[in-house]
Amino acid sequence: MQQRATRFDIGAVVRHRIYPFRGVIFDVDPEFANTEEWWQSIPPDVRPCKDQPFYHLLAENAETTYVAYVSEQNLVPDDSGEPVGHPQINEIFGEMRDGRYLRKDLLS
Repeated sequence: MQQRATRFDIGAVVRHRIYPFRGVIFDVDPEFANTEEWWQSIPPDVRPCKDQPFYHLLAENAETTYVAYVSEQNLVPDDSGEPVGHPQINEIFGEMRDGRYLRKDLLS
C-alpha cells in the first residue's frame, strides 16, 4: 500500500481545529499507530479515520503542557508566529525560524 504524503512537517506549529490547544510536531506516523483502546476512547461523532497521518505534538493549552497524538484532519496551521511554551522543545529543536522550529540535529 502506498503511503500518502503528509500535510505538515516536523517542526511545524499547528493548532487543533476543534479543541483549544496548539503545539509543535515532533514525529509523524503515516497512519494510525496508537492502541485500539485509545482510538475507541474518542467519541464516535468526532473519531477520525485511521488511514491518515497522525502527528505527535509537544502541545500546550491555557492550563498545561503535554504530548498529544492528533489526526491530520484535526490540525490546521498556527500562523500566530508565537513560540510554543512546552518545556521539552529545547530537547529536540533549536531556533524558531519563519514560524517553524528547526531540529537540533539538522542545525550546523
